[in-house]
Amino acid sequence: MNETDKNKKGIWSVIMASSAGTLIEWYDFYIFGSLALVISTKFFPQENPSVAFLSTLATFAAGFVVRPFGAMFFGRLGDIIGRKYTFMVSLLLMGGSTFLIGCIPDYKTIGFFAPLLVLILRLLQGLALGGEYGGAAVYVAEHAPKNQRGYWTSWIQTTATAGLFVSLIVILITRSVLGTEEFDNWGWRVPFLGSILMVIVSYFIRKNMDESPVFTKIKAEGKTSKNPLKESFGNIYNFKFVLLALFGAVMGQGVIWYTGQFYAMSFIGKVCAVESHQTEMLMAIALLMGTPFFIVFGGLSDRVGRKKIMMLGMLMALLLYRPIYRQMYKTIDCTGKTEVIEKASYEINKKIVANTICDSLTTTSTHKEYSDGTQINITCKTTNYSDKNKKPLVVEKKSILLNTQNYWIIILLVFVQILFVTMVYGPMAAFLVEMFPAKIRYTSLSLPYHIGNGIFGGLLPIVATYLVSTAKINNNPEWYLQGLWYPILIAGICFVIGVLYLDKNDNKIEE
Repeated sequence: MNETDKNKKGIWSVIMASSAGTLIEWYDFYIFGSLALVISTKFFPQENPSVAFLSTLATFAAGFVVRPFGAMFFGRLGDIIGRKYTFMVSLLLMGGSTFLIGCIPDYKTIGFFAPLLVLILRLLQGLALGGEYGGAAVYVAEHAPKNQRGYWTSWIQTTATAGLFVSLIVILITRSVLGTEEFDNWGWRVPFLGSILMVIVSYFIRKNMDESPVFTKIKAEGKTSKNPLKESFGNIYNFKFVLLALFGAVMGQGVIWYTGQFYAMSFIGKVCAVESHQTEMLMAIALLMGTPFFIVFGGLSDRVGRKKIMMLGMLMALLLYRPIYRQMYKTIDCTGKTEVIEKASYEINKKIVANTICDSLTTTSTHKEYSDGTQINITCKTTNYSDKNKKPLVVEKKSILLNTQNYWIIILLVFVQILFVTMVYGPMAAFLVEMFPAKIRYTSLSLPYHIGNGIFGGLLPIVATYLVSTAKINNNPEWYLQGLWYPILIAGICFVIGVLYLDKNDNKIEE
């Protein structure tokens, strides 16, 4: 075996070990978001389901908000003691927190402590993820040939989407095996509890990895940083690059990532009420189709530059989001099929005020099929209400089953959004690594990355949900599109700054 083959085999070993652990961490982080609707019924009081769901989204967002603190904590360790050991610790912290979320008793059992414990563990997850991505990106980049960093680090970029994909597949399989009722009752815990096995396997794989050759070299030469935080953020020259990375690249990438994946899933499942199993399956197919393009655009960035690809992806996203979601809404035909959502009959001062088709039903459920093949399932049930003067008698739950043609149209529209994600995210790790010198690289790139994704990206679900809810209350005819103004605004600002100020010359940092 010649030297080139040995080097190639070595980099593949690095990719496999790094990617396996990073994928598991993303899986751990995203099963919470994928199960947000179920979690809202378990850990929060159910007097107001909408508030419970928003509280779950806020807890989900809390994990993102704390990620910059994890970036500074673990980034400092990574620049002082090494890349390998730092992101091994982050893996164990993430895995332990995820496992424990699956063990927490529900709100009916322990009351206020249920959401409190979930929040604490969610914050620990965010801290752990703050140390994981930077370590994996730096570790791979420092093993890769300088003219192929975009290609090799793009394998790390696939793990975020792959983690979401795996979380959806595990949820689909668990629900299929147990049935919807048992899954909603207790089976939702299985994806949380089962992750501990993957974490243990990944830990032993990483334990046998060697330290980054770049870090080994600067450590042997005594050139490691004594105070990475001060050198990264106290040095005016370096801090300008931190700000430029955030506002000229990562901020826009963060909102595009979450729009194309989490917001798309929420829009299809919650706004248009497509049946949950079908929503998860079409998202999984679109993610599977789109994931290889991380590699395509990462490799392409080695030849044409990082900036061109990332800026083009942002521009296409901010111009096409509204047309895409308008077409999704039209294809599912939400306008004609949402007439039974959130309607109920109320008993107010012993007088029946009816606003539901459930009153006419002789059973608790009905089925309706439209001429295009779309089906609607409606379930009505009696519930209790704390206000004695206002007691709902029936509550409706509707789900749409798309016909085959519309099903694949929606997959295509989600796939296009994922292409935008791959364009802005595929070259990102190499772009960030090349902005900063090796001795403070872990710290310097981790903070802007996790602010861009954790703050700007992580707040997207709750901000978008609020904008949509407000527009709906105000009878805006396109209320379902109003949540998109947040990612469009953030990506637009980032695009302008990136075009004007990002260095056109890639690969400018030499070891």
